[in-house]
Amino acid sequence: GSLALIMADLVPWSVVHLVVAAFMIIGLITTFFIPETEQPEKTPSTMKQAIVEPFREFFSRDDGWKSAVSILLFMIFYKLGDNMATALETPFFLDMGFSNTEIGTVAKLSKLWAAVAGTIAGGILMIKLGINRSLWIFGLFQVLSIFGYYLLAEAGHNMLMLFVAVSMEYIGVGLGTVALLAFMARATSKQFTATQFALLSSLVAIPRTFANASTGYLIESVGYSQFFLLCMLLAIPGMLMLYKVAPWSTSAKNA
Repeated sequence: GSLALIMADLVPWSVVHLVVAAFMIIGLITTFFIPETEQPEKTPSTMKQAIVEPFREFFSRDDGWKSAVSILLFMIFYKLGDNMATALETPFFLDMGFSNTEIGTVAKLSKLWAAVAGTIAGGILMIKLGINRSLWIFGLFQVLSIFGYYLLAEAGHNMLMLFVAVSMEYIGVGLGTVALLAFMARATSKQFTATQFALLSSLVAIPRTFANASTGYLIESVGYSQFFLLCMLLAIPGMLMLYKVAPWSTSAKNA
């Protein structure tokens, strides 16, 4: 991504797309040399075993279907504000006056390393904090990190502010993603882990799709500054649902 933006300032986009396509060919060729993994001995043989039974197990647990619905809604809303804030970030940077080269060298690279740092730090901290408390702390960081984009919208073309805002945002992305994935893994049954985790992962992608479809209209209506404040507000419902699905007071053993 960063290389493509830097190249776009030097050569036509048609050349950029050809170079990106050439990089993808490397991955395609590699697949021909990777051995096929062994299939597990017990795999679902019918649609009922693959889809219906995992769903039935999820909604028929001892804590009831209401708890299952709460978990599903939480996973939709937990990263909603975060997803909306980053949905159109490249056009946002361009509108702030940054060149493709500046975005490629500062924003894209800081995004990568910030996300990696957030993911690693999140994994380490979660060992000590537990999943529940990590969801609270990392979720709060997610909400507050969006404010960096608001400050960037107010500051305009400011390279230091760009670096700080993107770094904070993607540290939050890394932290929140680690906690949410751990929560999803805990929410699955050992009997149907693969199917339920795949279905829950698909559900988590819904906010991103919604964000991509609606963000442009919201920005045109209220402007960037107010939009990022709105993203912070949209992150609050997911935090409030933690009282139900991952209470802070739960013991470390169960968290």
